Amino acid sequence: MRKFGLFGLLLAGLALLAITLTLKGWVGTGPLDAPVNVRIAEGATLTSAARTLKDAGVITSAPRFIRLAQLLGRHRPVMAGEYRIPKGASPREVLRIIQAGKSVIRLITIPEGMPSIMVHERLMANAELTGTIPVPVEGSILPDSYSYDKGEARKAVLQRMQDAMRRTLATLWDDRASGIAVKSPREAIILASIVEKETGKPSERRMVAGVYSNRLKTGMRLQADPTVIYPITKGKPLGRRILRSELRADNGYNTYARAGLPQGPIANPGRDSIAAVLDPEDTKALYFVADGTGGHVFADTLAGHNANVANWYALRRKRGEM
Repeated sequence: MRKFGLFGLLLAGLALLAITLTLKGWVGTGPLDAPVNVRIAEGATLTSAARTLKDAGVITSAPRFIRLAQLLGRHRPVMAGEYRIPKGASPREVLRIIQAGKSVIRLITIPEGMPSIMVHERLMANAELTGTIPVPVEGSILPDSYSYDKGEARKAVLQRMQDAMRRTLATLWDDRASGIAVKSPREAIILASIVEKETGKPSERRMVAGVYSNRLKTGMRLQADPTVIYPITKGKPLGRRILRSELRADNGYNTYARAGLPQGPIANPGRDSIAAVLDPEDTKALYFVADGTGGHVFADTLAGHNANVANWYALRRKRGEM
């Protein structure tokens, strides 16, 4: 009896040791000495995922990981995606990551008012995307942040940007105010691109849109400096003052040279600028000039505008800018 009791204690001790080692192997520190990204393929099973994890150095043994996952893990399917596995992640933590489906999010951001030539440069400069694309049609892209997968085609990412613009423009056009100056969605994009370039203050967008709408309705020239710059740089910063000869150039874009809208957009306007053009401020203002604080001061009459311009020049001289 005594021998049997000692044997039983030995078995119990061995069982406890096995359990301890098993738990340690499940919740203990993993082999990664630095974070790593791992892609789990579409349709992957626990077995194929384990092989991927082993090849990436995330786990030390695929069969052991599978056994422990089946014994101690949550019985959920693994999810396809790219995952960021932290340094020293335990097998339990790794399984939870690939079951949760919270894959790595990659974003490419197109700021409001970015011209298409710079959108093209940004997409082509992203080394995680593949393939080539032409410079997109100006005004066809909705500025926003877009997610993408590593290795995805640039063409597919660009298509999402353009689809987003089509959907947004259609929705906003359907909700447009009555009596607005623009007669079509394309005209809305053209005028919105000017509004986008003329003010960096969100609170001014509807007012600037109101001024330009008033000018269009009365046949006045828009006289928007960004329309002079666009044919020269395709929307990139000019980096110098506009030349007198450039103000006179009649090239289809220059709104100093002729009345009406330019022949096309001069940038990719954001949602708020499009919305402003389709529901502009109800104002009598026909003029505006910088106020020295990043915004503008507006005037209904030329006399009022000239006074505002004089104040602006006086401020610039005081600052040593003139």
